[in-house]
Amino acid sequence: MTDDLALVLTTDFFTPIVDRPYDFGQVAAANALSDVYAMGGRPVCALNIVGFPEETLPTSVLGDILRGAADKAHEAGIDIVGGHTIRSDEPIFGLAVVGTIHPDQVMTNARARPGDVLILTKPIGLGIITTAAKNGTDHLNAIGEAIRIMTTLNRAAAEVLLTTGIHALTDITGFGLLGHLRNIVAASGVTAEVWFDRVPLIRPAVVYINEGVAPGGTHANWRFLSGDWVEWGSDLTKEEQLLLCDAQTSGGLLASVRADDAETLLGALHAAGVADARVIGRIGGPSSGRIVVRRSEA
Repeated sequence: MTDDLALVLTTDFFTPIVDRPYDFGQVAAANALSDVYAMGGRPVCALNIVGFPEETLPTSVLGDILRGAADKAHEAGIDIVGGHTIRSDEPIFGLAVVGTIHPDQVMTNARARPGDVLILTKPIGLGIITTAAKNGTDHLNAIGEAIRIMTTLNRAAAEVLLTTGIHALTDITGFGLLGHLRNIVAASGVTAEVWFDRVPLIRPAVVYINEGVAPGGTHANWRFLSGDWVEWGSDLTKEEQLLLCDAQTSGGLLASVRADDAETLLGALHAAGVADARVIGRIGGPSSGRIVVRRSEA
């Protein structure tokens, strides 16, 4: 728009992954807002995107979805100023979000540098837990913790990370941790190493994956990544590999940062309430984008 002002425009919407309409609205709003935070931007307003089966569900369900989204937008410091609704066979909800940023401060996934370390801000396993809940096999009652994680804005994490000269930034959603890391290394022309034992996991997801619970998207991510992009350590089980490929909704941020800044950043993230932030790996030398996963740091 000007030499010191640019717009960030994004949209995201999906069908319900949780039972309570209010929670669905909150999750969908947090997920859509995350794209702006991952670019280093500041959200300023949003529009609702709605598909609703008015012939099969009461309008009170839609009211609860919209209320959840509005409350989450208010937490982010913005208003939802309008939107559009169509009839659909099942509920669909999300946001189109407008944000602002200085053109020289736009974060991308294309600037990771050899010697950087990788910081992840939320635990993974959300797709596995929501699938267990859908299937009626959430015997550890983990869906409440998953909802808490999915409805947590990436705002605080982004504000901390952007205080230091981080090199690359993205958020973790449908492609899973390794899928989004693959985008970083491919765009940056580098390799990466991930240490499985360092990755924060939602503990019930470990139980469920070993019981055979995983969404189709997680299996699709594993098939895409294995061989061409990811080299798995020989001591990693198929279930552990799937965890790192698990399709997330409203997951955390993944940052490539200078190794010398990592300890300070982790301290600041933890102080800001981002308790699960961890260093999970490092960036290696030039390549077309290869990832090696080991059980622990060599």
